[in-house]
Amino acid sequence: MTAKWAFASSFFIFVVFTIFAVITYKSSVNLIVANERKEIEQTMSEFTSRLADADEELSSQSAYQHLTGAANTPVDNNESRIGQAPDLAGNLLTIDPYISFIGQEVMHFYIYDLEKQVVLKTIEQNMPLSQTKRKDPTITTVGERTGFLSVEPIYSKTTREKIGYAQSFYELSAFYEIRSRLLITLIVLEVVSLILSSILGFFLSTYFLKPLKVLRDTMDTIRKDPVSDVQMPEIGTNDELTDLSEIFNDMLERMRIYMDQQKQFVEDVSHELRTPVAIMEGHLSMLQRWGKKDPEILDEALAASIQELSRMKTLVQEMLDLSRAEQVEMHYGNEVTNAKEVTHQVYNNFVMLYPEFTFTLDDDLKTEIQLKIYRNHFEQLIIIVLDNAVKYSADRKEVNLSIRLVNDEFEIAVQDFGEGISPEDLEKIFHRFYRVDKARARTKGGNGLGLSIAKQLAESYKGRIVADSVLGQGTIFKIYLPIKEELKETFEA
Repeated sequence: MTAKWAFASSFFIFVVFTIFAVITYKSSVNLIVANERKEIEQTMSEFTSRLADADEELSSQSAYQHLTGAANTPVDNNESRIGQAPDLAGNLLTIDPYISFIGQEVMHFYIYDLEKQVVLKTIEQNMPLSQTKRKDPTITTVGERTGFLSVEPIYSKTTREKIGYAQSFYELSAFYEIRSRLLITLIVLEVVSLILSSILGFFLSTYFLKPLKVLRDTMDTIRKDPVSDVQMPEIGTNDELTDLSEIFNDMLERMRIYMDQQKQFVEDVSHELRTPVAIMEGHLSMLQRWGKKDPEILDEALAASIQELSRMKTLVQEMLDLSRAEQVEMHYGNEVTNAKEVTHQVYNNFVMLYPEFTFTLDDDLKTEIQLKIYRNHFEQLIIIVLDNAVKYSADRKEVNLSIRLVNDEFEIAVQDFGEGISPEDLEKIFHRFYRVDKARARTKGGNGLGLSIAKQLAESYKGRIVADSVLGQGTIFKIYLPIKEELKETFEA
């Protein structure tokens, strides 16, 4: 991963620098070419303007005189060395700074008469007139030389007649040398940047990927030893990697809790099922040996076996209920239930089932409201808590039930005046198979799954269940459930 990140970062920097280098190279070359062309155009314009002062066909003497401004200066006609045209190379610097541009070694300037014969030039080499029409400065190769070639017909300002031609050739050897050096410099800089970006990318990727390596090592350790207590160390970068580390540790903690609960679940289920199976096996063995001939023993054995089968059935059903409670959102996400109707129905059922108890219902709801929960599950929640209150009531057989709205939530509270729960046990009563007094709970028919189911149901519907208890005085359970959104808006209005 480090190598990939280093390669990716260096490649990105390389591409960015390459684009920058190409743009810089093209811009520089185009700027130089544009400046050279502009200067040549200005020089040609000045030259043709001066030559246009002549009123007859250009000759060596007239061209020289109009360029230098020396109207009566004779021209040396001894042209055996350079042909038939005078050479201005040594004299142009005395004309003026602007026109002296053609005195450069790379600048070749020629003046032709109407027969296309050279009458004036700046170097010894001759160059035929390329064309008689105007030609803007254009990069052209002449022989082995490449440069700007331009042609300008010359018209007399007086007669408006054509009196000759001017042709310039500006060698670009210096330009090509500058361009080559610029290109080599950019290539060297690009190679250097590639090396530096690779080194920098490697160190940066090593630094930034270090938390991911730690995470990988932690996960590998857990894969090899699932019961290991290893976890991600604190990163401290205050970014997404820190969030990832915290989420991973939280997930790891949840997984360990789940594993512990699963282990406890298997142990408890094994224990719970082993007892009724052993009882039934004992009774059946006794009947097989000698008890089936004794009606009294036969009845006792059958009654005990049926009772244990009933307990096993209840245990299996509660386990199924708990499993279904974990899948509420998938199957019952859009269900709604009338709060007052269901609460009064369950209350009346318990009044009928337990005539020896005094049940009171405090209903603070002025109108019916709808809860975001499946009706059967809401009934099950109330039944679990009420059944728990009945089972653990002591001498004072009294249960209070109340319903009301609290901060846009529906609250149902069930209070008993029984044995109470110690603070140590109160933290564990919602755990699976947990019973405060296992011996007494067994006689009351409890498996320790009821409150776990209630908690799972409440949380699956975005609600919660809490308990408060005083040992020896009683316990109160409060269930909070969300109400339908339309009703919430009505209450807020």
